[in-house]
Amino acid sequence: MKAAQRKVSAFTVFKSRSKENVNDENTSIETDKSITKKTKQTARKLRSSLRLKPHKSSQSARPSCLPDSAVTPAPKKKKKTSSSTSKRVNRGRRFSSSTEHVTRSNKRFSPYKESTIRSEQSSPPKRNTVCSPAQRSLSVEHETRSRQHSASSNVGSISSLVHTPTVDPEFKNKLEKKKTKSAGSDDQVPMKKRRRFSADGRSDAETPVRGNSTVTPKRFLSGSELEDSGAEAQKLFEWMIGPVEPDKFFKNLWERKPLLVKRHMPDYNSIWFSTDEFNRILREEDIQFTVNLDVTTYTDGCRETHNPQGRAHAPVVWDYYQNGCSIRLLNPQTFSQPVWKLLSTLQEYFSCGVGANVYLTPPGSQGFAPHFDDIEAFVIQVEGKKHWRLYSPRTEAESLPRFSSTNFNQSDIGEPILDVILEAGDLLYFPRGFIHQADTTEESHSLHMTVSTCQRNTWGDLLEKMMPQILKIAFAQDAEFRKSLPRDYTQYMGVANSDSTDPNRMQFLQTIGRLMSKLTTYAPVDSAADQMAVKYLHDSLPPVISKHEKQLSVFGGGASWRNGRVVDDQDIFSMSTQIKLIRKTCLRLVMEEDAVLVYYNLENSKVYHGKPPQSFEIPAEAAVAVEYLLNTYPEYVPIKSLPTVGDMEDKQIEIAQVLFEKGILLLKDSFRYSP
Repeated sequence: MKAAQRKVSAFTVFKSRSKENVNDENTSIETDKSITKKTKQTARKLRSSLRLKPHKSSQSARPSCLPDSAVTPAPKKKKKTSSSTSKRVNRGRRFSSSTEHVTRSNKRFSPYKESTIRSEQSSPPKRNTVCSPAQRSLSVEHETRSRQHSASSNVGSISSLVHTPTVDPEFKNKLEKKKTKSAGSDDQVPMKKRRRFSADGRSDAETPVRGNSTVTPKRFLSGSELEDSGAEAQKLFEWMIGPVEPDKFFKNLWERKPLLVKRHMPDYNSIWFSTDEFNRILREEDIQFTVNLDVTTYTDGCRETHNPQGRAHAPVVWDYYQNGCSIRLLNPQTFSQPVWKLLSTLQEYFSCGVGANVYLTPPGSQGFAPHFDDIEAFVIQVEGKKHWRLYSPRTEAESLPRFSSTNFNQSDIGEPILDVILEAGDLLYFPRGFIHQADTTEESHSLHMTVSTCQRNTWGDLLEKMMPQILKIAFAQDAEFRKSLPRDYTQYMGVANSDSTDPNRMQFLQTIGRLMSKLTTYAPVDSAADQMAVKYLHDSLPPVISKHEKQLSVFGGGASWRNGRVVDDQDIFSMSTQIKLIRKTCLRLVMEEDAVLVYYNLENSKVYHGKPPQSFEIPAEAAVAVEYLLNTYPEYVPIKSLPTVGDMEDKQIEIAQVLFEKGILLLKDSFRYSP
């Protein structure tokens, strides 16, 4: 037990269940006679799994062995029959095999329906908890119905992460009144519901939800207009790492230590990708080996890539897979709409590029050698299981590296700080610089997606862009930087003179220090930040434009061919027309020499840097109007409110038309028609 505690202390674990905190079998439970025997048994199990003491608690209950954990109830697991494992591929060769492998069940179910029933008679201890919008969970059993309603679990502070699902008293009172009023009746009026998204995109459970603070994947992938893309991105990230609170995550974990979230909700991540979707992509899309897909193995300490040339046809890829090869899809966002939507939304949250790879690994195999990456990694387990081992950075120089490592040998990396099996629905985060390796168990294949962000998006990268500009400005504005070096500086400066105590050397170093201090006064911080933002726009994906948004933008509005003639809707532009930007971070206003440029990502390729940076020039007098739209987002504003100066005064409609034609603007319900 002590060894386990030492290992866990190296990272933060959010588990759905603690097996170490089991209440005594003889613990008494205060119940009402109206509670059935089944309900009492369920309540006892819930208290055990959630570390809740019953009303009359026993002193024999042990404290939690995992103080840093968040708890949600875990469903019972059924024993699975073992399947035969795949034969490994010989180096450089591919063999046919009829070996069976574990495939994903076609049966889908709601992860929220697995929540354990809480006895309404028990009184949990008071806690200072904050409800997470991603996972409020409450399951209520109606004696006359078999359907269960679920709502979310909650999250507390990082310092005390033993949390239990709590019931909103107001909601509970309403539910009890409703049960009393409609007992024995099937024609009761249904309570107001909002369908919560099932991880596979279908309606999950009809979940009573309090407020509008959560984003549901069903709504997220729908064709509705985003009222505020920044707020939507924040809600999506909350859902992705739930039940962890983002504020606590960035304060305590980000770039510091790994995070493990065990959910016991197999369908939680299944909306984003699947093996069936992988197969569809292979058969319908032009997937090229090396460009879009890698075939890899790691056996006996040797990492090999088995990519042939040409298109990756489905039968060829599946043949590799059956012989023990891992398959890596390099740019799933190019071929999968849900992945594209996920990444293009998260990039608004991080204000830098967000990418992804998808990894499909057969049972009992490993595709990659131990290594570390130059990105912040979020491992989203979609199907099956995978055994992960993480290792701390070996030296300070390898902490938060700018570039990824080469492959390591097992003898180079020491003992893991985390050794865990990820199951479908789980999430694992680790910072750049943490060495990692993963393999599948003999009983299951694995499909996971690694979402990556913050590649070369550091203070150092900002300064790297800033320093050339600083020197250029200092040369132009300060004569001291243009003075000649001392005639004899070669006599006391240089490596050969590094130990010299010559007073001239001391004076030389003092001059360097004074000039370095003066450089900060010439630092064009805003200009360098603009350059980093332009880099982000070039790295970023184009936003996914919903069906509704297309009707309000150039992608579906304006002039069109209808009923045998061109119908021009340009008269929609008037001084009273309501407009707003299509996304919060879709453009950047930049001064380059004497020109004002608008960089934007609406026309970017879904392939990384598939196009050069997209920009257009506007008159300097129109820049204030673009700034106004940036500052008023997400509100719609009338065109007449756009501020203009100089030659652009009273030309607000012309400015709006230019932005509209680039796809940057939405027009509020200005035109609606069917093609």
